[in-house]
Amino acid sequence: MTFRIRVSLLLLGCFAVLALLALLMLYIAVRHVPVFYREAMEIPRGKLEKGSDRMLRQAAALESAANKEEHWEVLVTAEEINGWLAVDLEKNHPNALPATIRDPRVAIDKNGITVACRFEQDGTRSILSLTIAPSVPEPNVVALRIVRARVGLLPVPLGKVLDRISKMARKMHLHLECRGGDDPVALLSLPNSEDGGRIVRIETLRLGDGEIYIAGTTKRKEP
Repeated sequence: MTFRIRVSLLLLGCFAVLALLALLMLYIAVRHVPVFYREAMEIPRGKLEKGSDRMLRQAAALESAANKEEHWEVLVTAEEINGWLAVDLEKNHPNALPATIRDPRVAIDKNGITVACRFEQDGTRSILSLTIAPSVPEPNVVALRIVRARVGLLPVPLGKVLDRISKMARKMHLHLECRGGDDPVALLSLPNSEDGGRIVRIETLRLGDGEIYIAGTTKRKEP
């Protein structure tokens, strides 16, 4: 065996090892599970049920307050949202999510809301995660700044995320304005909810450590 052939075989062997390492790293990156999601999936069922019950009570209280002519507010925690996602959504709204998505959970801090879920399609299993920073720049307009989107550890082009949000908004007959670039923002205009001659408006949205504060007003419609 000549020296040139030995070198060529050595190089081919090195390339093969590097290719295998790259595939292994890609597999690990795709299968990566965020820490918050792993912890959320380990919460005992009893605690999730209590969180779901609190979430439903919060929703009922908010609906009652919004039907009166007054200022209203609600403070919802990640624990309550995750309880509802794990219990009530699964039990009473089994077809709300696509068949490829299951076990959604959220994490909240002052910088944003992260939503993660299991994704399975064509034999591929991974964790999808999306972090957004919501705000209310004006009444009934929710700005969703897309911070990052990932499949495992791999980034997803944010333009694809905006396209997906746009499709969902159209299905829900909501007006959406998308601003692309390095820091994309989706501006979602919510229709003024009119009920019994009253107008319900969302005016404030703030994030805290594990919680979302939402406030607004209900006014009588001018004749």
